[in-house]
Amino acid sequence: MVVDSANTGTSTGSNSSFYDQVVSISQVYLGSTANRFIAGQVENHLHKSPQELSQNDLLNLIDWIRTAVCFLTEDGKLIEEYTSELRKLSGQNNKPLSI
Repeated sequence: MVVDSANTGTSTGSNSSFYDQVVSISQVYLGSTANRFIAGQVENHLHKSPQELSQNDLLNLIDWIRTAVCFLTEDGKLIEEYTSELRKLSGQNNKPLSI
């Protein structure tokens, strides 16, 4: 697990956008590349700007994130932990996954 100590201005507070919440969780696993990585996933796979990301998009986004991260690591436990943290934002954190 990579933890990035750089302050990127994102937080999970109530004043942050949904996109910022996704990036904040992703920073724990992807470090300083999280913002660029998530923006790319949203733009290329969901065909919208990061600012347009909504809770309704999350499960589809998680599928794309899981696919991409599988190319970066074979650590299934890490992938499950990361996607589980993201699913908490949707309220569907008990959905089973196949990796």
